[in-house]
Amino acid sequence: MEIFEALDATECVYSAAQLAGVDPKTVRRYARMRDMGLAVDAPIVRPKMIDPFMPKIEEWVERSQGRVRADKLHERLQMLGFTGDERSTRRAVAKAKERWNAGHRRTYRPWITEPGLWCQFDWGWGPKVPGPGGEKPRETLLFCAWLAWSRYRVVIPTWDRTLPTLISCIDSMLRAMGGAPTYALTDNEKTVTIERVAGVAVRHPQIVAAGRHYGLQVHTCVPFDPESKGGSEATVRIAKADLVPTDANLRSEYGSFAELRGACAIFCQQVNNRAHRETGKAPSSMLDIERKRLHQLPEAPHTLALGESRQVLRDQTVRFGSVRYSTPPGLVGSEAWVRADGDELVVVADLSTLAVRPDWMQGPAGLAEVARHPLSMPGRPVIDLSHYPDHPQNMDGSPRPPKPKPVNEQEKAFLELGPGAKSWLIEASAAGTTRIRVKMAAAVELAALVSAAEVDIALGLAATAGRFDEGDLMSIVQHRRHGARPADLVVADEAHSVQPGTSAWAGFGRKPT
Repeated sequence: MEIFEALDATECVYSAAQLAGVDPKTVRRYARMRDMGLAVDAPIVRPKMIDPFMPKIEEWVERSQGRVRADKLHERLQMLGFTGDERSTRRAVAKAKERWNAGHRRTYRPWITEPGLWCQFDWGWGPKVPGPGGEKPRETLLFCAWLAWSRYRVVIPTWDRTLPTLISCIDSMLRAMGGAPTYALTDNEKTVTIERVAGVAVRHPQIVAAGRHYGLQVHTCVPFDPESKGGSEATVRIAKADLVPTDANLRSEYGSFAELRGACAIFCQQVNNRAHRETGKAPSSMLDIERKRLHQLPEAPHTLALGESRQVLRDQTVRFGSVRYSTPPGLVGSEAWVRADGDELVVVADLSTLAVRPDWMQGPAGLAEVARHPLSMPGRPVIDLSHYPDHPQNMDGSPRPPKPKPVNEQEKAFLELGPGAKSWLIEASAAGTTRIRVKMAAAVELAALVSAAEVDIALGLAATAGRFDEGDLMSIVQHRRHGARPADLVVADEAHSVQPGTSAWAGFGRKPT
């Protein structure tokens, strides 16, 4: 500002330059800029080699609607005589695209919804988990729903995205929310929209029937425009970032589909109980307010597309095509729906009708896929051994070892010595040992003299070595007191026998030669 003050005081360029200590050309340039109304602190724009080509660049950017690549434009500019480098072209194209986007940028109206009016749902790819019956890992899907006003989220894992699975997930979603909103917004999939006529979506008849059953009207967004249902898209993105194992979340692989279902239930509990960034309140607390505006759900689920109705028999199986298929425990006597999905049989049950909640059940109650088996032929039942955890056989078919249960004080005192006492009792019983009760009482008496821990270790070694005679336990205890290690265990077999052999009997009954 000293230049302007000197110029106003002297009204002479040369005199103002002497007072300000600058060149007269500088005073003249600043005076010209002030007279033209330009900012004197603006950067000086010097002419560039690409300036004559800027109208053509803007024309190409406008024709491609801001999608043209700078390297392709550089090739065309070289054909027109441009001799600059590609870096200059990239800067010019970036500025042209920025000006084009400023005039064509899409704006969004904030979605202000009222309680009980809208919900959204969408699908996302989930992690790979072992298939039904311990098969090789296969892809899963995540059904992600979002209640617009309260921001309440529901995530349900599935094996497929067929229409019966979709209706089952909608039932579980609504029961987790505690009611049905007026509208539901989703994507244009074949399970929802069968075709489009003049740009108008034609709804799937069974989705319409399911919507009438729950008092819900299903709408679809603009085709190929996920931004028109951003709430469910954000729910899918957040769920995949937390549930799908990656290097970013340090989550390990899932061992079963039930483990994935439990992880989804924990995820929903976490996101619904923490304060939302937009509202500043937890979605679960806002859901209590929104439930007053939701429609009441019917007691029975919509079962039009779930398959054929069956009753779970006493052996935890359902019959389909004269073949028995197993189901998880806790469903005996309840109603289930079965359907063939390709080469597999899907079993769906309404978990909200069960009197006792099973231990394997995760997440909200409602329609859920409880079993999936490969289709079989009559006479070949399909039984998943994991559905019978209390069966007396192991998974490989071998018998399970018995579990000792004391019935009197003497047995209780012996089993309280530790796991070695239990192993000794199981192995001694299997070996047909006599006078077991007497030997158990002797072990209890020896524990009072030595220690319970020492006797328990000795009993475990005796069970491993197969030594169940009268003095074997005392011998092992004394042997350990002399510093012997459990690793020096010797199992009694023919390799350590004191029998001299039968070579002396080799010539018995033969005539001498």
